[in-house]
Amino acid sequence: MLPSSTAPGGPRIARRAALTGAALTVVVAASGCGSDNADTRQATSSPDQRLTHLASAERESAPEISGESLTGEPIALSEFRGRIVVINVWGSWCAPCRAEAPHLQKVYADLRDQGVTFLGINTRDASREAARRFEESFGVTYPSLFDPDGRQLLKFKGTLPPSAIPTTLVVDRKGRVAARALKALSEADLRSLIDPVLKEG
Repeated sequence: MLPSSTAPGGPRIARRAALTGAALTVVVAASGCGSDNADTRQATSSPDQRLTHLASAERESAPEISGESLTGEPIALSEFRGRIVVINVWGSWCAPCRAEAPHLQKVYADLRDQGVTFLGINTRDASREAARRFEESFGVTYPSLFDPDGRQLLKFKGTLPPSAIPTTLVVDRKGRVAARALKALSEADLRSLIDPVLKEG
């Protein structure tokens, strides 16, 4: 038997395999700022799977998250019970987060008088200053928890893949997760997640 290095087509097969592996790596990397979780890979495999709506009977309570805002004030998800809460996970270093930020702010401004509030979770930023500059750049006016080491994100185990950023959840008036997005959102995407929950009694 010929050694693999001298087998017919060996170098070409090896080069083809290397190129295929590189292409797959690019596809995974392009799906968001981070996606090393198995659930993320499955959910981002097609556009239809990146936006998920849950029927009322399938919803589970969102975990209690709390901490300090980017301005150092105490903040907790429980403060917003009875309202619809859009939770967005973001980082100032994340290009898709920059792309979706104007859409999030616009929808927040449009819907905050209808019982909808927004809460960001800022993660992996080394300082609050970088995160605050991001908010100033995009005119973001809703609060964000400062979660540089991802401790609050870990509370969403099974719901939010901790390495998939940006991600967004919609929490219904009873404090249950009603919808999830594993991608940067357009205004239309975001409204498609919120509107069905807003129409619920």
